[in-house]
Amino acid sequence: MDIKALRAFAAIVEEGSFTAAARRLRLSKAMCSKLISDLEADLGARLLVRTTRAVKPNAAGTAFYTEIAGILARLDAAAEAVRASTQRPSGPLKLSAPVQYMLNVFQPHLLRFMREYPDIRLETVLDDSRADLVRDGFDAIIRIGPLDDSALHARRLHDVPIMLVASPAYIRDHGAPAHPAELREHACLHYSNLRGSSTWPLSTDGEVSYHKINPVFSSNNNELLRLMALNGQGVALTPRFQVEEDLRQGRLLPVMTDYEFPRAPVNVLYSSRKNVSAALAAFLDFVRGLRFEAPDPELPKA
Repeated sequence: MDIKALRAFAAIVEEGSFTAAARRLRLSKAMCSKLISDLEADLGARLLVRTTRAVKPNAAGTAFYTEIAGILARLDAAAEAVRASTQRPSGPLKLSAPVQYMLNVFQPHLLRFMREYPDIRLETVLDDSRADLVRDGFDAIIRIGPLDDSALHARRLHDVPIMLVASPAYIRDHGAPAHPAELREHACLHYSNLRGSSTWPLSTDGEVSYHKINPVFSSNNNELLRLMALNGQGVALTPRFQVEEDLRQGRLLPVMTDYEFPRAPVNVLYSSRKNVSAALAAFLDFVRGLRFEAPDPELPKA
């Protein structure tokens, strides 16, 4: 019995569609369909019920999946055990991360990972949009901010400070907000990937509340928001790593420093604790031991 056909059947049951299963297995949809046809012909029985909306196993398919799922898992575990004992981790690893986080924070760690695992073929896609791990074919995604409920697994890296900043020119012309209620009176530069199109979070005694803003400009790219703030276009809510050098040089100033903004969690997301490739396992082990430097707390105030 063809092991590829068994894997294709298991993937279809787990994903609920031929398209998603083919993407996961990096096969064409036509090849995936042929493998299932050959498997059903070999068994002499239908295993799947196809509708316009989904693909589900019938009674025979459910029983068959229950039997083979454990077998496939044991085969994968045995193969990974042999690879781990005989060679260094190798193979492709496709990673997605926010642009400025990678350039300003994670890049030195990535260089060290590449030196420690030279046989891993690393591909990184830098993108501030919320990439889909399965749909876009990633092994892991670094994501900043609260996590949505999903079937993905997460490994926490650290938290990044969030702060309000504005240019000296903006503060000279418009003043600096001193209280959350004053945010409505200021031109706000809004990061559109935040939840809520016109509110900013504020943390008080561990409770997060959301305050109304006047977003004169929005973008899903923090670097563009930084440039707008540097040019005096408004007040920006931004991760501190994004503006660290601007703060040191006085090109931007922190505002509303008497208030706290909730730190943003940074996580590595991946799809399964089972069937993890050797390359992904090495990356997950690597990030577990990382330490991230805390920023210098001493900064000029507006």
